[in-house]
Amino acid sequence: MRIVIDTNVALSALLWRGTPYRLLRALRQRGDLQLVSSPTLLEELSDVLGRPVAAKRLAIIGMTVKEVLADYVEAVEWVVPTDVPRVVLGDADDDHVIAAAVAGSATLIVSGDRDLLSIGSYQRIAIVSARDVLARIDAKGKA
Repeated sequence: MRIVIDTNVALSALLWRGTPYRLLRALRQRGDLQLVSSPTLLEELSDVLGRPVAAKRLAIIGMTVKEVLADYVEAVEWVVPTDVPRVVLGDADDDHVIAAAVAGSATLIVSGDRDLLSIGSYQRIAIVSARDVLARIDAKGKA
């Protein structure tokens, strides 16, 4: 299964220990799962990690933006979309998530963003929450 995670999920996975963290850990541990992303999404993540809320959390966990990004980069297969379709009317930045998923032949997009989640799917790529995909992974692992 090839999965693109939205920046909001990546941020939560890297800085906190909830469901997105467990999802990222599963992606790293299982050979049948591949995290896919794009340079544009990495740039957005880098920007968000530089904001005050993230900076406070980084100080608490004793890591730098550079360390967190280096850790994330190791887990990702990088793709460069050839075009970015206009799909998410409420937020053009979300279109980059879809473009990465299409370019990377992903089967899932994981997001906490209401605009993306409300679409449900795009070109047979399901758009689901971290909790939903973690439940799918857990169910598949027990089968």
